[in-house]
Amino acid sequence: MKAMILAAGRGERMRPLTDHTPKPLLKAAGKPLLEHTLEQLVGAGFTEVVINHAHLGRQIEDYFGNGQAWGATISYSPEGDEGLETAGGIINALPLLGGDVFLVVNGDVATDFPFASLKHQAVDLAHLVLINNPIHHPGGDFALDATGKVLEKGGEKYTFSGIGLYSPELFKGQPSGKGKLAPLLCQAMTGRRVSGQHFAGFWMDIGTPERLQVLDGYYGQRAGSR
Repeated sequence: MKAMILAAGRGERMRPLTDHTPKPLLKAAGKPLLEHTLEQLVGAGFTEVVINHAHLGRQIEDYFGNGQAWGATISYSPEGDEGLETAGGIINALPLLGGDVFLVVNGDVATDFPFASLKHQAVDLAHLVLINNPIHHPGGDFALDATGKVLEKGGEKYTFSGIGLYSPELFKGQPSGKGKLAPLLCQAMTGRRVSGQHFAGFWMDIGTPERLQVLDGYYGQRAGSR
């Protein structure tokens, strides 16, 4: 199974840190956020990786190259300086992702989610990993029913983690260019074609300099306890 890391975000809330460095290359525990994710994916058996990029994206290619140093084969999907948003970025990368179900991970999340567990997950149009609502997103995104289907409305809501499996069919007939993922997912949910699971382990959205500092401390504490 191929994996895609979404790394095209501008990182406005991270400015001025992102004025000269793309957000995925900001460091926690001395290592870029994107490198932490790549190492996790490779360790879980995802060695064919696609990375999209936009703002200052050439720096990402210069840092990771073909991925050989990490035991990966990396392909890049450049989107210009503005980026294509989530669905647009995935659609642009479909020629690199092939015709089978693929994994997508947001490049600005940190987690200890067991990615290897997704390699044999059954998928219709999509399978989403949902987490407990963080303080900065108390309302959540989607509900999860007793049969494992993800719903836009109804029941207790959880937050979408930015980790998901997708069938290329989800994007069939969609135009190229900028586009958000949520409307496509919600449309698929109406036909009960999106499954999901709840994950209660470590997860952070690294959206602000303050959260980057917290993550740096978390990694440092974890390293010290080994």
